[in-house]
Amino acid sequence: MSKILAHIKRVERKNQKNQILFRPSSARRTDRISRTSRRTSTRIFDRQESLNKFKQQQEKCQSTLTSVAAARAATSKASHSQKVVPVSTSSSSSRAPAAVKFSNDTERLQHINTIRKSPVGAQIKRVIDLLLETRQALTPEQINDNCYVDVNANKAVFDSLRNNHKVNYDGKRFSYKSKHDLKDKKQLLDLVRKFPEGIAIVDLKDAYPSVMDDLQALKSSGQIWLLSNLDSQEDIAYPNDPKVPLIKVDDDLKLLFRGIELPRDMVDIEKDLQKNGMKPATNTARRKAMAQMHGINHSKPKPKKKREISKRTKLTNAHLPELFQNLNVPDT
Repeated sequence: MSKILAHIKRVERKNQKNQILFRPSSARRTDRISRTSRRTSTRIFDRQESLNKFKQQQEKCQSTLTSVAAARAATSKASHSQKVVPVSTSSSSSRAPAAVKFSNDTERLQHINTIRKSPVGAQIKRVIDLLLETRQALTPEQINDNCYVDVNANKAVFDSLRNNHKVNYDGKRFSYKSKHDLKDKKQLLDLVRKFPEGIAIVDLKDAYPSVMDDLQALKSSGQIWLLSNLDSQEDIAYPNDPKVPLIKVDDDLKLLFRGIELPRDMVDIEKDLQKNGMKPATNTARRKAMAQMHGINHSKPKPKKKREISKRTKLTNAHLPELFQNLNVPDT
């Protein structure tokens, strides 16, 4: 009996297989289409999900950049209200800040990165130039906004600025410190008059922005003299106080001064200076000895041709007529 039941089951399974194998072609085609459509739907769903994730990331990045741009615009607006650095006004400042793109902001970020990786001395120079140009007391944040030097993040820059003789630090703000604290032309004239031996222009030119114009104005009005120092090749300001009376020198003293005949050899002049207790600035004997050791021959200078004076000759010493009393001026 069991054998008969087993045989019947085998026959039924065989019939089921035959039914599957010998189904009409339309049914098999329908199955393939349904399976293909399911796979396609699954792929479309996966791609749509990936696209949605990408859009979400883009929106997040765009919102971040917009907030950064808004913060930067607010900072620049605050610095403009304090008149730190002149900024050109435009109608776009009233509108909402536009979104910043990576491609447009890359160059600025690279510039900032280059500045912050530069040597400490270069960063300090940028800050001092900014303080000199603005003549304002700036916080570290304002310095960072205007010249991209992060003072707070760089301890070496902060300490160097705080101890720099050109910078004044009050605990919160940095400002430029000139050698002489002057504000206007009157204070400038008073300072020059305190130095009858002269004061170097290099010590005055950074006192305030228009100091060089005031120096030229004082020179034009005859209140000071601007002369060049032959040793340092720098201009020196001398006071020309009209209260000081002019010293009149007697003619006898002039003749005595001009009648002194100096030695022609520089060695003799140096010896005479030493006899009178003065130290000469040169040592001609030593220089000649060194030249002979190195085989350098100093040829005698050619005598200068005597310039004849005529009526057309421009005399620069017209205020000393005694120099030209014994000159025979030929007629031209």
